[in-house]
Amino acid sequence: MDNIANHSMAAAHAAASGGSVAGPRGRKPRRTLSRRNMIVYGTLILVALYYLLPLYVMIVTSLKGMPEIRVGNIFAPPLEITFEPWVKAWAEACTGLNCDGLSRGFWNSVRITVPSVIISIAIASVNGYALANWRFKGADLFFTILIVGAFIPYQVMIYPIVIVLREMGVYGTLTGLIIVHTIFGMPILTLLFRNYFAGLPEELFKAARVDGAGFWTIYFKIMLPMSLPIFVVAMILQVTGIWNDFLFGVVFTRPEYYPMTVQLNNIVNSVQGVKEYNVNMAATILTGLVPLTVYFVSGRLFVRGIAAGAVKG
Repeated sequence: MDNIANHSMAAAHAAASGGSVAGPRGRKPRRTLSRRNMIVYGTLILVALYYLLPLYVMIVTSLKGMPEIRVGNIFAPPLEITFEPWVKAWAEACTGLNCDGLSRGFWNSVRITVPSVIISIAIASVNGYALANWRFKGADLFFTILIVGAFIPYQVMIYPIVIVLREMGVYGTLTGLIIVHTIFGMPILTLLFRNYFAGLPEELFKAARVDGAGFWTIYFKIMLPMSLPIFVVAMILQVTGIWNDFLFGVVFTRPEYYPMTVQLNNIVNSVQGVKEYNVNMAATILTGLVPLTVYFVSGRLFVRGIAAGAVKG
C-alpha cells in the first residue's frame, strides 16, 4: 500500500510540476510521404503512363475523323467525337473479299474460344489431379512428356498437324482449330493444376479415401470447390492465348472461318484505298476488348491462383 501511495504521489508531483509520465517506446511510424515512398510511387506512375500512352493514342485516334487526324497531333483529344470509325470497323471494313467488318470474325473467335477453353481446362484439371493425388505406373514419364511438350515451338509442329488434320477430315474447319488449341494448351495447364492440387492439404484426400470416396467423388466434391483461383488462372491464360492467336487461325482455317485477329490483320494491312487510321485503331481496340475485360474482372483471383499454382513442384 505504501509503495502504491508513493508512486501515485510521484506521478501527481510530476504532473503538477509540468513533467510527463514516460509513454510507449519504440520506432516512430514511417512517414507516408517519405523519400523512399515518393521514389517507388513515382516510378510506378511513370511506368503506368508509359504503358497506357499507346492505349490513349489508340482511343483518341479512333474517335477522330480523318481530316482531324491529318493535322498530325496524335496526342490531342478529339475536337469532335465521332463513332463512325467504330461502326465501320465492326460492320463495314473490308477484310479481303468480304466487307462486313470484324463482326464475322468476332463470332468465329467466340465459337473457337469457348469450346477450346472448356475442353482443355476440363482435361488438364483431371490430369493434374491424377498426377498430384493418384500415383500410377508411368506417371513421371507422362508428366515429363507434357512438360517437354510445353516448350516445343509451335512452328515445328505446324506441318505434321496439317497432315493429321487433313487425314481426320477436319483441316480448314473450326473443329480442327479447336482440337489444335486444346492440345497445345494441355501441357502448361496440366502443370498448373498439378502444382495447385499438390499444395492442397493431403489430409483431406486421405480422409476422403478412408471414408470410401473414389476418384470422381473426391474430384468433384473436394478438389473442385477448393480450386476456383487456379481455374480462373487457366481460363485467363486460355482465353488470352486463343483469342489473340493469329498463326493457328491463318494456317488451320479457311477465310470464312478466320478469327478476329486474322481479320484485323487484313484490315490494318490493306493496301486498297485511303489508309484510315481511325478505323484501324477502333478495330484494334475491339479485338482486344475480350481479354482486357477478362483481366479486369478476375485479376485478383489470377494473382492468387498463379501464386498458389507455381510455388510447389
